[in-house]
Amino acid sequence: MSATISIRGAVKAYGDHRVVDGIDLDLPAGSVTVVIGPSGSGKSTLLRAVNHLEPLDRGVVTIGDETIGVRLHRGRDGTARYRELPERTILRQRARIGFVFQHFNLFPHLTALENVAEGPIAQGVAADVAKQRARDLLGQVGLADRADSRPRQLSGGQQQRVAIARALALSPEVVLLDEPTSALDPELVGEVLGVIRDLAATGCTLVIVTHEVAFAREVADHVVFLDHGRIVEQGQPAEVLDDPRHPRTRSFLARLR
Repeated sequence: MSATISIRGAVKAYGDHRVVDGIDLDLPAGSVTVVIGPSGSGKSTLLRAVNHLEPLDRGVVTIGDETIGVRLHRGRDGTARYRELPERTILRQRARIGFVFQHFNLFPHLTALENVAEGPIAQGVAADVAKQRARDLLGQVGLADRADSRPRQLSGGQQQRVAIARALALSPEVVLLDEPTSALDPELVGEVLGVIRDLAATGCTLVIVTHEVAFAREVADHVVFLDHGRIVEQGQPAEVLDDPRHPRTRSFLARLR
């Protein structure tokens, strides 16, 4: 199952610096969107706003028909404003959204199997059911034989594949991947991209922040180029990556070749 993502008027600032500066974006259910841009352009902040790890200063994110992290409240005077939801409600919402971090964020004291099963168990899934689901997912990412290994016993590529399995453990409608290969040695990048390539074929809504332009060209339905917190250009990969209209996009891509 997959869901649409709608971002409206997204603004996030640190002091006087707007990291995300008025972004509107609609992503269809089942689509694969790749977000590119220079360091500091707001890519990761925007991604983290989707599951409310970075609450927006203004604007709203909607997944399916549910606003994430906030609810519209109307006062007695008729004015309307968004208010933060209780943490338990936000945690329930995040169960719909898988997140793969740049630096894996695995629990070092848990095995690969336990890392993957931990989320479902915390959500009330029976331990034996959660562990069987974890074994199935580890098999899908090619790590069935490493279920009992702890993170320190795994390569970076293997750790990231465990992290992807963990993100899928609650059968999310949306999966967010924040530069999933940037912390890996070059020879390990291919194994992780292969797993993401398989994931893209399942129909789950994916949003991927990456500098892997060739990979983006292969898997993306939609490419978004951010600079200084704003969308400079967006469209199909052939448009944005092969024939960009904006000079800023062209100069950025030229440096990656």
